[in-house]
Amino acid sequence: MRYGALDEISLEDFQAVLDVHLMGAFHLVRPAFPRLCQAGYGRVVLTSSIGGLYGNARCVNYAVAKAGMIGLNNVIALEGEAKGVKSNLIVPAAVTRMAEGLDTSRYPPMDPELVAPVVAYLCHETCAVNGEMLIAAAGRVARAFIAETPGVYQPSWSIEEVAERLAEIREKREILDFGLHGHAEHLAYSFAMARGLDGD
Repeated sequence: MRYGALDEISLEDFQAVLDVHLMGAFHLVRPAFPRLCQAGYGRVVLTSSIGGLYGNARCVNYAVAKAGMIGLNNVIALEGEAKGVKSNLIVPAAVTRMAEGLDTSRYPPMDPELVAPVVAYLCHETCAVNGEMLIAAAGRVARAFIAETPGVYQPSWSIEEVAERLAEIREKREILDFGLHGHAEHLAYSFAMARGLDGD
């Protein structure tokens, strides 16, 4: 961790954290991935963070590095899918040496042992998920995912129309979870709206 707000962090401190977290993961996965594919089996578990999902003030380098893990995980999962290689993200919260200097006296039990079974499952041959993010924090295990609102279709837009319809654009009447194949599914959904197939 090299703390620093966006307007004060040095390029050196920003790059150093990216090199450890994001580039470190890439440099490990890159040579292993072809071997896993050739073997027809593999499990990759990358470590992200709530800082990567939601950001954290004065930790721009860490937030960017851990958010980058989401994209890396998705690509590994997609490219490995047909070859028996699964990749998932663990988003852990545990009191470890990274918590040094923080007042954890009011925290519930947050031992690494509460995270380890989730990681072990994601590594296991029976793991049933691919390209997902599982949170393990203080005994709580949950799935995190990127979602979209249904949105609004118009054949053309002006800046003013975006502003006028912003509430509709942002409305969470339904949450769309496109999952691992989100790239294609997202486009298909958008194209269907453009063709008037949703009745909107």
